[in-house]
Amino acid sequence: MTDISSVSLLPDALAARFKAWRQDGFDEAHFAEMANGQSPMAMVISCCDSRVQSTEIFDVPAGSFFIHRNIANLVPPYQSGSDAPGTASALEYAVKALKVPHLIIMGHSACGGVQACYEMCENDVAAEDAGFEFVGHWLEALRPAHGRISGEGEAARLISMGHEGVIGSLDNLMGYPFIAAAVEAGALSLHGLWHDIGPGALYALNPETGTFEAV
Repeated sequence: MTDISSVSLLPDALAARFKAWRQDGFDEAHFAEMANGQSPMAMVISCCDSRVQSTEIFDVPAGSFFIHRNIANLVPPYQSGSDAPGTASALEYAVKALKVPHLIIMGHSACGGVQACYEMCENDVAAEDAGFEFVGHWLEALRPAHGRISGEGEAARLISMGHEGVIGSLDNLMGYPFIAAAVEAGALSLHGLWHDIGPGALYALNPETGTFEAV
């Protein structure tokens, strides 16, 4: 039997919030319909950051987005047979099984992952010396963005690096054969977004100018 002695009961505060939602916010008809299957309008790859909630930003109900979250909203380059295919498997399921029509990469302001990779690059720190067992190696996928950033001052350069991280992930997406095939067939469109948390602003990548413009 698996040892679960380290597991604790759900905190009372969270249990109370669930019960309140179940009583006042639960749409029984909507969830009964969704129990038969999902057909999301888009896949969203966003950061793990607790301040970034794509369903809240777009004010959509459960079932609208197929969501994958990771540190700094990254899509690593395609690697067949990867030992850690978390992001790749989510992409594959969304595109090949759910056949989502839209795939969105959404970055955000004040991203700790972007900040960490920026400091790694600025100080020429190797992944294994970044102070985390896993995070530094994961952020290697973002390191190429540092060579493309612009702006005066660290704040502007961090925003630029966040933008370039989204662009780099979009570029990496086209390295996945099933994504490239879906895009070329007109069955899938790719989108880049950047969310400014404080003012609640959203910026979309314009493919004609290569810049992020206010939505």
